[in-house]
Amino acid sequence: MSVFDHSSFAGHESVHFFNDAESGLRAIIGVHSTARGPAAGGCRMYPYQDAAAALTDVLRLSEGMSYKNAVADLDLGGGKAVIIGDPRRDKSERLFESFGRAVQSLGGTYYTAEDVGISPDDMRLVRRQTRFVAGLNEGEAASGDPSPVTARGVYLGIKAAAFRVFGSDDLSRKRIAVQGVGHVGAYLCDYLAQAGADLVIADVDQAACARVAAKTGAKISHPSEIMRQNVDIFSPNALGAILNSDSVRGLHAKIVAGGANNQLAEPQIGEELRARGVLYAPDFVINGGGIINVAAEIRGDYDRTWVEQKLQTLVGTLESVLDRALFEQKPTHEIALSLAKSRIEARKKPREMTSIAA
Repeated sequence: MSVFDHSSFAGHESVHFFNDAESGLRAIIGVHSTARGPAAGGCRMYPYQDAAAALTDVLRLSEGMSYKNAVADLDLGGGKAVIIGDPRRDKSERLFESFGRAVQSLGGTYYTAEDVGISPDDMRLVRRQTRFVAGLNEGEAASGDPSPVTARGVYLGIKAAAFRVFGSDDLSRKRIAVQGVGHVGAYLCDYLAQAGADLVIADVDQAACARVAAKTGAKISHPSEIMRQNVDIFSPNALGAILNSDSVRGLHAKIVAGGANNQLAEPQIGEELRARGVLYAPDFVINGGGIINVAAEIRGDYDRTWVEQKLQTLVGTLESVLDRALFEQKPTHEIALSLAKSRIEARKKPREMTSIAA
């Protein structure tokens, strides 16, 4: 069977595999679209079961970045990278420098940044070999870890969803389950606790749970039980594909809104949520704050005012998506996906016309 028969390859411009025995690097970079500009998306380091699992993840993630960047109205296309390895024990300077050379070999088609398992310090090592990297702590336009901006966007999105379900965006005394308290989840818990929400949290990293609980007063749940908590809002902020037919049946929450990518295991899960009266904030809309922050760095003139304006516009877009979905009685992710695809197509046409004229 040809690799081009892989069903998820549809729509991807290119997929790149890198193997460096000396550094131990095994990485895949997926470029889904460059219609709106160079592809941009973070690099994830994860101990995938095998290369096939890594390929499936990078293809889903890179496609999602195309839609995320389009919905946020950024001059960026969609791409993503994954490094196969355990971030707790497999990191090294040589590995990240090798990854930097991999990114550089694409000649600016793809910009990388942090994702799960990757830190600004790791990106600093990548930067030694390529300039096509963001999320840095040092440099003229450095913005650091984009997670706080992602978390702020998710928080504002939760408030927008709450207004539509409960008639108020006041989160005081609302019970909220937060799955995953890593970079984004921990910052999100700070916002929610300050708003007066009652939190229950879960993460495979028990030390992270303990730190967040000590700071916010959150109760700790076992990871296997977090989705079945009797709460008003469920916020997934770990890995994707956690919403499936089985898990949706166990939900008590009226809202699902979080920072995780690719939350729907299958597209039809969006309709299952709608049919059960659960308002789903599409992940590639609500979690776009981080890539907005990265985009400001890629521009070369990082401006916090620009970032905040873009973030507020994105929240407005989310509100429009939710309102239209409720009015038309359609799944929210279908409305958001239609918007994203139309914005990508609108950028393709002028490029094609210019090519013909030349």
